[in-house]
Amino acid sequence: MNALRSLFVAAATCAALAAQAQTKWDLPAAYPATNFHSVNLQAFADDVDKATGGKLKITVHPNASLFKAPEIKRAVQGGQAQIGEILLVNFQNEWQVFGADGLPFLADSYDEAMKLWAVQKPMMDKKLAEQGLMVLYAVPWPPQGIYVKKPINSAADLKGVKWRAYSPATARIAELVGAQPVTVQAAELSQAMATGVVESYMSSGSTGFDTKTYEHIKYWYDTQAWLPKNAVIVNKAAFDALDAPTKQALLKAAADAEVRGLAASKKTNTDSLDKLKANGMNILPPPPQLSADMKKVGETMLKEWLDKAGPEGKQLVDAYRK
Repeated sequence: MNALRSLFVAAATCAALAAQAQTKWDLPAAYPATNFHSVNLQAFADDVDKATGGKLKITVHPNASLFKAPEIKRAVQGGQAQIGEILLVNFQNEWQVFGADGLPFLADSYDEAMKLWAVQKPMMDKKLAEQGLMVLYAVPWPPQGIYVKKPINSAADLKGVKWRAYSPATARIAELVGAQPVTVQAAELSQAMATGVVESYMSSGSTGFDTKTYEHIKYWYDTQAWLPKNAVIVNKAAFDALDAPTKQALLKAAADAEVRGLAASKKTNTDSLDKLKANGMNILPPPPQLSADMKKVGETMLKEWLDKAGPEGKQLVDAYRK
């Protein structure tokens, strides 16, 4: 009997130690589970699980199911979630450098977007460290174009249109072209279009397909205006609590996720535009006047951003343009 009891105690102790040795993290994200960013997050979590032999388990919570997009950064900072994915431009009002990749026509291709990230990241590392955070990796969205209900030739055709804004920059574009900005996050976009709250917005083909925009809006102008990035951030105290091999495995999985995410973004761009077309969306090059007008909007916004961002902003743009 005693031997049996000893066996039970030993088994219970082993189970307790195993449970203790396993760390569980929650990763809130704002986009649908089928979105390429979310698929990449799941692959990242799986890689970490495999590399650590199950020691670090990351549960991905897509589609703003745990926290809404604007709440994720604070949740990770406050330790309500140990890790999370944020859209950097959402936090421009807090610190201007977060919004650098939302400036129209500053970085308007994948190569330029990654070049911008290379100069943005060291500045971000410093800033996030002050906030008890660190960035693991970042992945750009496909290039942004204009979704609109009717054909347009210039920015003047957007006057008075109900325009979805999801960041300070997209709200400012609306003001500069005379549209009416309405704040709507990705998770609420389908409903906003169905109820007529939104008639136009700027985003990628990927968001257009995810939200079935083609059911409400039939034109997309491929302005290639900017490629905003999603970044995966981690609570520094939670990271520091990991043992050295687990930290290494996490950083390696993050580096792989950045490479995989970039390739997925490029593939998604082509695929989603094909799917939009198949669903009746007109995919069009911007007319010359619209291009000229939007470039002007970009110049105005860069000037305004540099005024707000001060020496840090100038340092970033100079380093990027070198």
